[in-house]
Amino acid sequence: MAQTTTPTDPSSTADQAKDKVKQQAEQFKEQAQQARGQARSRLREQVDQRSTQAGERVGATAQDVRSVAQELRKQGKDQPAKLAEQAADRVERVGDYLKESDADRILREVEDFGRQKPWAVALGGLALGFAASRFLKASSSQRYQQSRSDPGYTSQQSLPSTSQPTETAPLSPTTPPAAGSPTASSV
Repeated sequence: MAQTTTPTDPSSTADQAKDKVKQQAEQFKEQAQQARGQARSRLREQVDQRSTQAGERVGATAQDVRSVAQELRKQGKDQPAKLAEQAADRVERVGDYLKESDADRILREVEDFGRQKPWAVALGGLALGFAASRFLKASSSQRYQQSRSDPGYTSQQSLPSTSQPTETAPLSPTTPPAAGSPTASSV
């Protein structure tokens, strides 16, 4: 008796394809989670490094302000010296906070502040945007001057005009130029 092969069931092929797609989707999901975890880890490392560096700089600034306060005291200016000392104390506390805090603490406190005072965050973003726009506007004249002095710069006069062109009749070799045209005076 000869064996007959039955064609594969189309529904089982479709099920296999679905399973394969599910497996690939799970793999993609796992890879995305790993990438997200790595990005968070890098962000934390950067925040740790940057906050420590900023804390050291702020601490150095506090020392500078203290030396200014000492100079003011030497000059007999006790009230400004006292204000400078108070400012140095506050700056030093900020520097210590930045040096001692880890990324999780800093990010958590920033998030908490944003949740507690969303308008302050929005106004801060608005102020930063305004400052950035003023900076760009102030530097635009410098960029313009640099582009004008660049030998590869194409002037606006050589660019096609967006306004309506004026119609002029093309000159042919047999047509003499008009009496008032620049080419007529050069002939």
